[in-house]
Amino acid sequence: MKHTPTIRAELDRYLQQEGLSFAQFGHIADMNRGAVSAIVTGNKPLSVNQLDRITEAMGLPEGYFYDLFVENYIIDHPPNMRRIEPFLFRCAELDQLDAIRRVVGAIMDNLLYSPKLFEIAEELLEQGRHAAALLLYEGVAEAEKYQHSERLAVCQYRIFTIQVEDDQSKNLSAATIFEVFVERLDEVDQLDALKDLANVYRSLRKWDKVDEIARKMRAKAEIQYTLKHQQNGRERPESTDKLSRPLFVYISYADLLCAGVCEAQGDYQQALDYTYTYANLDWVKETDEDTRHWISLFKGWAEGNTYTYKLLSGDISLLPDYVEYIVASKIDKDMVTKLLNVMYAANRYQLNVNDILLRFKPEINSLSEQSLSGNMCTQQVLSEQFARLSYELAYYYLHRDHYTDGFKYLMYSMVSYHTLNNETYYINCLGLFERFRAHADPETKERYSKFIEKVWLDNVEKNGSFDCRD
Repeated sequence: MKHTPTIRAELDRYLQQEGLSFAQFGHIADMNRGAVSAIVTGNKPLSVNQLDRITEAMGLPEGYFYDLFVENYIIDHPPNMRRIEPFLFRCAELDQLDAIRRVVGAIMDNLLYSPKLFEIAEELLEQGRHAAALLLYEGVAEAEKYQHSERLAVCQYRIFTIQVEDDQSKNLSAATIFEVFVERLDEVDQLDALKDLANVYRSLRKWDKVDEIARKMRAKAEIQYTLKHQQNGRERPESTDKLSRPLFVYISYADLLCAGVCEAQGDYQQALDYTYTYANLDWVKETDEDTRHWISLFKGWAEGNTYTYKLLSGDISLLPDYVEYIVASKIDKDMVTKLLNVMYAANRYQLNVNDILLRFKPEINSLSEQSLSGNMCTQQVLSEQFARLSYELAYYYLHRDHYTDGFKYLMYSMVSYHTLNNETYYINCLGLFERFRAHADPETKERYSKFIEKVWLDNVEKNGSFDCRD
């Protein structure tokens, strides 16, 4: 049987090795002699604060004894949340995720601890310690998976929002898992959940799902809005203040999403109809500053999208007006979408937009670092749009024999789609490169070959492969 070392034994060994008395070590560790004696003799449980002092006094790195702390004071002991809670927060501070994982595994057989772990996870999330919070949410969700509770649904929502990143295949998996829990959330919380789900599916270009979720969001938001203003304006007990946006936004944003679905399907007239709907906000009853801000945003989006849908439907005479609209608006966070629309029209109708691209060259060069402030889109949506814009720019330049710019943007798009793990559009980039390979200079070909080799090696490392060495 393997003997598990103890912190008490390690401290006792250190005192003997250094020839220190309890009082002398206590002075170094800022602890009284009695506390040191009680810890060494095993007569007193150890707090994480005391452990940190002892660790520092012994000249060891922070968190050095945390694994032993789990072994000595948590595993195979009745859980004591007064000891466990501060320990979890310290583990989060020091990024000791394995220790958190072991604690959760040791105590979550008992559902009585779920509420407290959930509270700790919420506080860690508020502090921005997402990785640590994720472990707690996953632990609570696993323990309550048969409970059909609202807390389980909230945990799954938090897990979903934390896990969404650049990798689109992982985002699809996260969205699919979470979607079944939406209806278990509080009716108000469902609106933000549906908004976030729609944005992920939008970045994945899963238009059927975007349409389905947008319609659900609109119906639920309309009910909440009616209930909020019924009974002579008295609000319901369930306040909508916790929403991330004013309540009317979820109604109008659903129409904006449906317009995007119609655009993707090539139904520009229906897209215009939706656009006219979310442009007309006379029905909104609120008049506060935040409401006025969002109304202004929707009217701006409607103006730009009206140009877009008419332009894409073939009214190319509007292109100069659309360009002047872009110049006048100067909303950097929407610039990628606006320039993408220009390039769609240019490539669809073989338009010469060299002067327009020269005019917006500084904006194009800085698009990859744009701000998300005040935008309904997520980083995933904008990252995917930037990858598509790069592809459209590459397509435009390569077909006009501007090979230096063409290959530059093609490499941007290729790298972006690889990062996003979007296989379909990544293959499109490969195909476009191969079609114009003969016009690539040696340096570009070398960069391309090195990148393809890196992708291959990463894939081999991730998925495994036969060793084909000579």
